[in-house]
Amino acid sequence: MAKTAGISSSASQNSDVAQLVSIALCSGIGLLISLVVVIGRMHGIWY
Repeated sequence: MAKTAGISSSASQNSDVAQLVSIALCSGIGLLISLVVVIGRMHGIWY
């Protein structure tokens, strides 16, 4: 029984890490796009 609990706990941790990585990726991409837009506006690319 203890081994089963350890496996399910490990699977839960893996899913938490995968969820955290996907959130971090989306946030990073959003920040990068925002930075490009701000720099573009500073240089007059977008009105």
